[in-house]
Amino acid sequence: MAGRRDDQKGAGGGRCNCTALRKATRRISQLYDTALASSGLKSTQRAILAQISRSEPTTVGGLAQALVMDSGALAHTLKPLERDGLITVEVDPDDRRSRLIRLTADGRAKLAATDESWAHAQSSFEAAFGQVESDLLRQALQVLISDDFVSAFEKNLLANRQEPNDHDRSPQ
Repeated sequence: MAGRRDDQKGAGGGRCNCTALRKATRRISQLYDTALASSGLKSTQRAILAQISRSEPTTVGGLAQALVMDSGALAHTLKPLERDGLITVEVDPDDRRSRLIRLTADGRAKLAATDESWAHAQSSFEAAFGQVESDLLRQALQVLISDDFVSAFEKNLLANRQEPNDHDRSPQ
C-alpha cells in the first residue's frame, strides 16, 4: 500500500527497536519451543527452571529480577511448574511475606532431560546465524539488560520530555 508509514514497512518493524526486538524474540522462542517440544516444556519454562537451579532457593522477586520479568507475570508462569511437580513454592520461614522456590527431583530430571534438545537449539542458532555473530549478539543483549543501559535510556527519555519543541519556543 502506497501510504504506509516507514515504521510499518518490512518484517523488522522499520526503525522501531522495540518492535524489531519483540519480533525477533518471538521468532527465536518459537524455534526453541519446537526444539524442546518433546520434553513438554516451553523455552520460557526451561529458562525459569535453569535459573532456579542456579540460584535456589530463590524468591519470586529474586527470580523475577534475574530473568528481567515482572513479579506478577512470573508468579503466573510458576503455577503450571508447581502444579506439574517441577518446583515447590513455600513460605520463607525467615520472612513470611516471601516465598522460596526450589526445584523438585522431578524438576531437576526434567531440566536435565532438556539439555540435549537445548544444546541442539543453541548449535542450530549458531550455525544459522554464525558463531561470531551469535557471540556479538549475546554481548549486545547483555548491554541492553544492564543497569547502565537502563539508566542512560531513562536519562535520555527524561531529557527529551523536558526539552521544549522548536515550535513551542517564543521568538526572540
